[in-house]
Amino acid sequence: MTSKEKVAALREEMQKNNVDAFIIYSADPHMSEYLPEEWQERAWLSGFLGSAGFVVVTKDKAGLWTDGRYFTQAPIELAGSGIDLFKDGMEGTPNYIDWIISEIPVSGKVAVNALATSHANWELLFEKLNAKNITLVDNALLKNVWKERGEASKNPIYTHPVERAGKSVVDKIAAIRQKMESLEVTVHVISSLDDVAWTLNLRGSDVESNPVFLGYIIITKNDAILFTGLEKMEVEARKQMDEAWVKMMPYEEFYNHLRTIKNEKVLVSPNSNQSIFEALKIGNEFVKAAVPGNLMKAQKNETELEGFRKVMVRDGVAMVKFLYWLTHNAGKETMNEYSIGQKLKGFRAEGENFVGESFGSIVGYKDNGAIMHYSAKKEGSKDVTNDATILVDSGGQYLEGTTDITRTFAWGTASEEFKTNSTLVLQGLIRLSMVKFPKGTRGVQLDAIARLPLWMNGKDFNHGTGHGVGSFMNVHEGPQNIRKDLNPQELLVGMVCSNEPGYYVEGEYGIRHENLIAVKESETTTSGTFYEFETLTFCPFFKDTIAKEILSVEEINWLNDYHRTCEEKLAPHLEGEVKEWFLELVKPL
Repeated sequence: MTSKEKVAALREEMQKNNVDAFIIYSADPHMSEYLPEEWQERAWLSGFLGSAGFVVVTKDKAGLWTDGRYFTQAPIELAGSGIDLFKDGMEGTPNYIDWIISEIPVSGKVAVNALATSHANWELLFEKLNAKNITLVDNALLKNVWKERGEASKNPIYTHPVERAGKSVVDKIAAIRQKMESLEVTVHVISSLDDVAWTLNLRGSDVESNPVFLGYIIITKNDAILFTGLEKMEVEARKQMDEAWVKMMPYEEFYNHLRTIKNEKVLVSPNSNQSIFEALKIGNEFVKAAVPGNLMKAQKNETELEGFRKVMVRDGVAMVKFLYWLTHNAGKETMNEYSIGQKLKGFRAEGENFVGESFGSIVGYKDNGAIMHYSAKKEGSKDVTNDATILVDSGGQYLEGTTDITRTFAWGTASEEFKTNSTLVLQGLIRLSMVKFPKGTRGVQLDAIARLPLWMNGKDFNHGTGHGVGSFMNVHEGPQNIRKDLNPQELLVGMVCSNEPGYYVEGEYGIRHENLIAVKESETTTSGTFYEFETLTFCPFFKDTIAKEILSVEEINWLNDYHRTCEEKLAPHLEGEVKEWFLELVKPL
């Protein structure tokens, strides 16, 4: 079926159930950003493949709400679907709940699938709809429309040993129980997949590019229970759970078990799905707060940071070999955006302990570079020659850590406009890399530093400057970030973030430069404790797209020092023509 036909089939189900509006969030029962195939409902219905966004369908209208990363991509993928694009966060774009209220009858009915709806969204919906006498119901309408969805993965669950995790399962659960005690709660439910995997030092591959597995954890004062596919547990994984006194139960028993919990004070994240709250709401008291392990996970210990440092050398070597191949073979052999991404994956696969990509490579040639989260399809992606600009955003999953890097360059002589814009973006990256900031600083306070060179020239970009990154875990990780939004989470020692300012000219080119950075303590003065960033990524920037006159002396010195470090780290692992090319690339500006 086409998207238009799928929407029509959904409307038939809505009519059968007397539903006036149905909301399809981009979510699974674990509120994941990247979804198992069988839960990619919004993508299946609409054709829009971005990682963020949701669709609302009424009896005669349909809309997709998504953020600035996808304003270019979404109209292309929605074409012919009958689904209109609503640019979330832009002036004039209506709030989706207000839009629903304006589109459906008084005393109407709105449905969602509670399994794929966060409690926070449910509460907001209920409050606003109830005020207008509109009923909110749980109804998984798409189960009767999308009948040929895949089944849950049967991939193995394996250990992430303490030698790489830096902290044992016993110690992690003890730290969580200590937080539970301070909150005076007796039961804690963990449903987010990365938090489940981190807590138990386990990994899997149930979600593409994310080393996680489908599972839930319930922790009480005396017990810890993992609900997952028991047949998937490797022998060592079972042994690790036994040694940590973690009980194991089938994944399917989770909600039945929740219903047996009575007269308890339960800690559960408001971002957990609504079905969890429904199962627990009779006879229990809720404490709605972030999963304690989420912040613990974000603050990497020294073992994890050392893992990052090791894989960054491995990843940097792969990137240099790839960039040499790309710059020297484009125009000589047939290639396209998709095949380039596969070639890059091949270079990474040569590295020790490579598990897979940390996300699908974003290879944007010419105007496709302006599509911020562009995904080149196997069939029909753009042919690449050596006559324009290209943006390559990619990353790898290694047993010791996760990488995420972007480099943008131009073949031949870059236009002065491109060089200027590329330098302004690089200047933002350098300034953020150099910054020193007091303890207690939030990401929003640093975001402007990376944007300032662009802002001073009347330019900006429609995505965050930085996101958290996991340790052999999801490439997007919270609770910290560096972006315009007011996130109250302060940056803490050990947090790893991306540093990725950009600039995009729709229909022409895109520019993004990205390294990973880690928060570390700098000094303590009479004014307090100050932090700075350690740059983790090792891969040179292309000097022929830099307008040197734009950069300050301090910024040039930073770049030269960075390239000197790249040489120290990577040169011993390179040889022949690749090494000669690399050594030219890292010469001082």
